[in-house]
Amino acid sequence: QVQLVESGGGLAQPGGSLRLSCAASGFTFNRYRMSWARQAPGKGLEWVSSILGDGSATYYADSVKGRFTISRDNAKNTLYLQMNRLKPEDTALYRCTNAPYYSSPQTWGVGSWGQGTQVTVSS
Repeated sequence: QVQLVESGGGLAQPGGSLRLSCAASGFTFNRYRMSWARQAPGKGLEWVSSILGDGSATYYADSVKGRFTISRDNAKNTLYLQMNRLKPEDTALYRCTNAPYYSSPQTWGVGSWGQGTQVTVSS
């Protein structure tokens, strides 16, 4: 069955960095656009970033553009999110998914989701 397992979250200071990983199994990883989404306490699920199956194109929410970098290693079936210049408002549960994201309206298609890894940005 499909499994997506995130890791790498934790506590970081404002201005700091974290690197998230998502280990995928149970599906043909390189055929799927993969995404990161996050959910802050009391807020809805927010799309963060996506990457095409071959890694040839990446997409970012305005709130993270220039600070976060999405990447993938198809040989290792692993998705990454490098987060730099972290802000307190980046605090959230970060989840990876192979579900398609549609920007207008902002909805998610059918797919699988990981349980998430918590990122807390605080001094």
